[in-house]
Amino acid sequence: MLHYADMIDLVATARSFFASGKGILAADESVHTATARLAAYGVPASAEMRRRYRDLFLGAEGIERYLSGVILFEETLSQKGDDGKPFPDSLAARGIAPGIKVDEGIEPFPTSPEESITKGLLGLDARLEGYRKQGAVFTKWRAVVRIDGDRLPTSTALHENAKRLASYAKEAQAAGLVPILEPEVLLEGKHSRQRARAVIEETLGMLFSVLEEHSVDCASVILKTAMALSGSDSGRKDTPEEVAEDTVAALLASVPRQTSGIVFLSGGQTPEQATENLAAISRRARALNAPWPLTFSYARALQEEALALWKGKQENLALARTAFLERLARVSAALGN
Repeated sequence: MLHYADMIDLVATARSFFASGKGILAADESVHTATARLAAYGVPASAEMRRRYRDLFLGAEGIERYLSGVILFEETLSQKGDDGKPFPDSLAARGIAPGIKVDEGIEPFPTSPEESITKGLLGLDARLEGYRKQGAVFTKWRAVVRIDGDRLPTSTALHENAKRLASYAKEAQAAGLVPILEPEVLLEGKHSRQRARAVIEETLGMLFSVLEEHSVDCASVILKTAMALSGSDSGRKDTPEEVAEDTVAALLASVPRQTSGIVFLSGGQTPEQATENLAAISRRARALNAPWPLTFSYARALQEEALALWKGKQENLALARTAFLERLARVSAALGN
């Protein structure tokens, strides 16, 4: 059990991710996802190529100006960069906290097979201890929420995922690791932005109710959430101001003020969309005196431009890293700090 002083340390660690102008790089794609992402740019799959893919971003000089943390995949936690240093050690040396995705993916929800629940609670305590010894200071667990008209999501699936998120958060805190809770409301679908807002409110409202039931300390919890966006198949393109209005309204309606902070996922947006929407959300949150700090936790929106230039070739590395740093700088500036 954590003592009071340990909980204070967790709160301080959670708040440290919101240093001015800094955010979190999500570099925690699974082997399957990383393989697919590389294949899209003609890059063959192998453990070594995935290592080089990670090093493209983690080994870039100057990322500490924009990043407070990096979420790693289990494979990456044990790999070394081109400098010969384990990735967690290299990040920590530059003041960037290494984190780790700890869930084990999704599976169909038995009573509603069109929906998903997240696996990974079995043996989690032992895995957390191992990850901490490897240098991780924070963790992440992702749940998936699908919208389909008024049918989905069901309250039963939302509640089951909330319970699993709460169980994970409790175990992570007990292990001395900050939990990031990511109940991702998917962009895929024909839904309206207003429907996305309503589902985000329902999802987060249920999540924080269950966290309270499980006595999870929200002061050392980071929420990772989607923005309120019209579905990718809706034919609608939202303005940044529309996204900001509905996203901030959903958060104000459902997230307790004591929560340490909120980070946004890019969730299928282009790099430019994710940057512009973050800027509008940041402005809106400041105008309404939102009680928690906000920042980014992007994956593809930070990596896409660099990957398109790199294509797995060493001679393209410098150019690709320049593109990555330029996008990081723009996303950092969008925070308006």
